[in-house]
Amino acid sequence: MSQETARFRITQVRVTPILISDPPLLNVQGVHQPYTPRTIVEVVTENGAVGLGETYGDADYVNVAQAFGPELVGAPLVVNGLLARVLASAERVGVSDLDNRVYAEGLRGSRTLPKVCRSVASAFEVAILDALGHESDLPVHALLGGKVRDAVEYSGYLFYRWAEHPGPDEPRDDWGAALDPAGVVAQAQRMAGDYGFTSFKLKGGVFEPAQEVAAIQALHEAFPGHPLRLDPNGAWSVPTSLEVAAALEGIAEYLEDPTTGTANMAEVAKKTSLPLATNMCVTSFEEIPPAFSSDAVQVVLSDHHFWGGLRATQDLAAVCRTYGVALSMHSNTHLGISLAAMTHVAATIAELRYACDSHRPWQTEDVITEPHKFVDGAVAVSDGPGLGIELDRDSLAALHQRWLDSDVRGRDDAAAMRRVHPDWTSPALPRW
Repeated sequence: MSQETARFRITQVRVTPILISDPPLLNVQGVHQPYTPRTIVEVVTENGAVGLGETYGDADYVNVAQAFGPELVGAPLVVNGLLARVLASAERVGVSDLDNRVYAEGLRGSRTLPKVCRSVASAFEVAILDALGHESDLPVHALLGGKVRDAVEYSGYLFYRWAEHPGPDEPRDDWGAALDPAGVVAQAQRMAGDYGFTSFKLKGGVFEPAQEVAAIQALHEAFPGHPLRLDPNGAWSVPTSLEVAAALEGIAEYLEDPTTGTANMAEVAKKTSLPLATNMCVTSFEEIPPAFSSDAVQVVLSDHHFWGGLRATQDLAAVCRTYGVALSMHSNTHLGISLAAMTHVAATIAELRYACDSHRPWQTEDVITEPHKFVDGAVAVSDGPGLGIELDRDSLAALHQRWLDSDVRGRDDAAAMRRVHPDWTSPALPRW
């Protein structure tokens, strides 16, 4: 950042935890809870510009964000060194007692302080860039070097799901159940009709692999020639992964994390021509050398939340370009702030070869005044100042009040499953 941009200073930081409704979407660990937490960050400048950021809302993230936020007051709109400052702040106030179980936000392994801090830093980086864009009357993509496309393509995210949550007063929608290939195809047909998606990803690891292969084959018949993906979140052994890969040769564009760990992924990659994608075994720069040197993955699914921000995502793109590894984007239960940030950074990456993931339309609540619209499966890249969005304060207040009124302080898919199946425990991986 130049001295010119450094003259804009931060006068206020607000960190607001919220709960958003979530449908009963199934995965290898269980089922989504009726509500899931997110954290909304606001950075306010002395000129009144407001920058917005968003990240996970589990208690660890909220604690780190609330500890760090006040330290930005009086600081310029500068993002260099942000992660180091978040780490130092977390350590200084003693935010170190983290839950180190495997957890549901992408099943990315143990929750360590550096991982949490990267996610928190990403929210503040996005908020600072958004505020700087408003101050300079430039879109965030211009601050990142400029866009190379006017719209970013997203993939329809298909889930096995129940028709509704078990509680009588919990959120409902009209999507109905999807528990077999026919249900998955019907879900895809609605997504194609309503949002124009032309590629589809199925969250697997829920049923026997043969049933999930049958679902992809049914999608192939319903949407011939359309890109298809299957992601069981590491639910399969190496032999099972190879059986699935053989069955989906010529049908799937890639398999995402069929098995766990770089070594297992490398073993599968040696014996199939299907590309393997990951957001589990390559989630930080230190994990790149063993994965790339062993050719364990051919597609990295970036996520600015856990890579540390938008500029870190661009750094990742450069590394992938150097090693000939493809890049796309992973999704989480995000709102419009994160979708805007994803779209801006994706617009700057020339080598984006695959449609990005998005949990929309599953997340129907939002904290922005005009939620994004998908046209032909894509989101237009805003050329307005900053992220091109505006905070809906009434919605933010209502979702924060829901958080205050609830005891949900983290996502726990296994606990949600036990409401229907009391003996359920998240299975050890590989499951099959």
